[in-house]
Amino acid sequence: MPIHTLYPAERGNLRLSFEYFPPKNDEMETQLFQTVENLAAFNPAFVTMTYGAGGSTKARSLTAVRRMIHEAGFPNTAAHLTCVGAAKDDVDAIVSEFIDGGVRHFVALRGDPQGGIGARYEPFPGGYENAAALVAAIRGRGDFEISVSAYPEKHPESPDVATDIDMLKRKVDSGATRALTQFFFDNNDFERYLERVRRAGITIPVVPGILPINNLTQVSKFAGLCGARIPEVVVARLAHLDESPEERFKEATHIAAEQIVDLARRGVRDFHVYTMNRSPLVAAVCDLVGFERAAPAAAASRAAGAAA
Repeated sequence: MPIHTLYPAERGNLRLSFEYFPPKNDEMETQLFQTVENLAAFNPAFVTMTYGAGGSTKARSLTAVRRMIHEAGFPNTAAHLTCVGAAKDDVDAIVSEFIDGGVRHFVALRGDPQGGIGARYEPFPGGYENAAALVAAIRGRGDFEISVSAYPEKHPESPDVATDIDMLKRKVDSGATRALTQFFFDNNDFERYLERVRRAGITIPVVPGILPINNLTQVSKFAGLCGARIPEVVVARLAHLDESPEERFKEATHIAAEQIVDLARRGVRDFHVYTMNRSPLVAAVCDLVGFERAAPAAAASRAAGAAA
């Protein structure tokens, strides 16, 4: 698919957001914030920071979010929050910590079962039973942006897509303002899903999640756990390039860029990119699509403003 046929005027109407995860050690922290700095040139509308189930990365998430807001120059950083494995009072206390840290945008999620993906989910005694209840609790705290998850190929625990969309509607009725989708690789799946979402009366933005494939084996394993499908045509383009890292990088760049361009041609204007805390492939994809980079001085000014 020719990338160059996405004209500059069309590219100018596209918006990006990036997902990061909290670092586990000093080396990973350095990598995270170098990635954040590298990708800041693309002026993301917002960025998100993930949060481990049951608060397993609570301290690291809070620290990373505070740094993003107050040092890196991203006051629009969204904090992920889950309700699995925790009582309501504990979750409410974490919400308060995030608010005190400057958070005005949450990504409200149920979270994976405590036994891991594939295990049976059981609401925690005295906890919020699902993401809709968590959204309602956050909405009760103030006028925050609240993003939630959506699944173009349905959540692996849902019996069917209709049940999945019903849960999304419950989250919207509770106060959600945006949906960020699980990554997918077939744009027809997203388009069919979006049509069903709109027919259900859900009008909030549904932002496609884009995952550039750094490592096909790892992404294939993750996709299997998440219920996502990697089309054979994508596998065929990458599987034979294990011993050719430069060619693999180039092909992965084109696959993700082509996906964004095709979605843009279908009318999509917002894209949520899963960075995996690495910038080279994400930056290459954004450059190939034609997203403009801000001047270095603009990024420096933003960071200075956050520190003031």
